Amino acid sequence: MIHAIQTGPFSVNTYIVRLKGSDALIVDPACCKFSNDEDKFFSYLKENNLVPKVIFLTHGHFDHVAGLNAIKQKFPDVKILINSNDAHFIGNGSEILQRISLEPMNFLEFLPFVSNLPEADFLISDNTNLSSYIQNIPLLENWKILHTPGHTKGSCCLYNQNEKLLISGDTVFHRSWGRTDLFSGSDADMKHSLNRIYTELPDDTKVFPGHNYYGFTLGEN
Repeated sequence: MIHAIQTGPFSVNTYIVRLKGSDALIVDPACCKFSNDEDKFFSYLKENNLVPKVIFLTHGHFDHVAGLNAIKQKFPDVKILINSNDAHFIGNGSEILQRISLEPMNFLEFLPFVSNLPEADFLISDNTNLSSYIQNIPLLENWKILHTPGHTKGSCCLYNQNEKLLISGDTVFHRSWGRTDLFSGSDADMKHSLNRIYTELPDDTKVFPGHNYYGFTLGEN
């Protein structure tokens, strides 16, 4: 159901979720010319006869959004969703916030790849399903949005209650969690979000984070 491809300069786990038929949900597309991994992403889609219908961004950091332009060019009808608190990381003028993230890392060479990104089609809210924004795509209703600020103000996770799957972005990692010292990060918010996840979701929920090892359960974490 969920396939991961490591793309982008920091090997983001770009997730391709097969829905029904050829429909696909993409989470955090990071492929770009800088890292020379666009073909790896698009080849998988072609080999599996998949067409992206929805792009869900767990947050707006440069390493999670770098593939937006490439995907939008090939699939112009794909819809992009992000929380309103992180909306200015993409769209016209995206280079302003992206520069704030890249400058302290001395990585401004990446700025052209996250400048003038496509606008969001929908600004998402907590405790809503993807089907609340995009109708007539089967299985989107199974994915619930959890607003989990901490890594950024707009950080969100996707939870599938039927399959007990959590796509956690940079909120939950294997025996760790996302950093809070970047722009709009908050240690207090992160603690609250982690408490919510570990309290509300069952221990046997499988976790698919934004980086590194995936497929572990909350209970073993």
